[in-house]
Amino acid sequence: MFVVKDIYEATYEVKKSKFISYLLPIDEFKTLHDKLRLKHPKARHIVWAYRKLNDLDQIVENSTDDAEPKGAAGVPTLNVLRGNDLINSAILSVRYFGGIKLGVGGMVRAYTNAAKNTLEKAKLIKYEKKQKINFQTTYKVTKQYEHFFDSLEIKYDRVFESDGIKWSVNLSDEELKEYLKRFKMY
Repeated sequence: MFVVKDIYEATYEVKKSKFISYLLPIDEFKTLHDKLRLKHPKARHIVWAYRKLNDLDQIVENSTDDAEPKGAAGVPTLNVLRGNDLINSAILSVRYFGGIKLGVGGMVRAYTNAAKNTLEKAKLIKYEKKQKINFQTTYKVTKQYEHFFDSLEIKYDRVFESDGIKWSVNLSDEELKEYLKRFKMY
């Protein structure tokens, strides 16, 4: 299985219809979808599909045709994610109608090609299962932890309290080994 860390964009045109597609991490899905609605008010459709792992490590999938004929847009987009074994990822495709009807088969091909074009630009990363680690530190070691997590590009959440900082991070097995080796003295 694979994931993406960044947002990738590609444009595809067929019979004067323009498709602007985005491949992105699932965490960015809602924010980007809202931005695209504002950025493209004249777009006829914003089709999307996603695949993500739930808490039980089951793949959850969903898609929408956004008023395109049933099965002509969302499912073909979802099939691109499936075919590339992507999880925790989404594809959004903005469509500007060019005045020439594509037909159902033409739309399936167009949305498929639009989604594939984003994948051609993307850097796919092998998925690593991560576990959530919660811990607390004193304020004096804050910079050490920040530097460690930033150097490994690990996102972290923290809450500042009167008696110290509560941290929450998701770590792979390798990252956990590095973490334990680095901070075993605390």
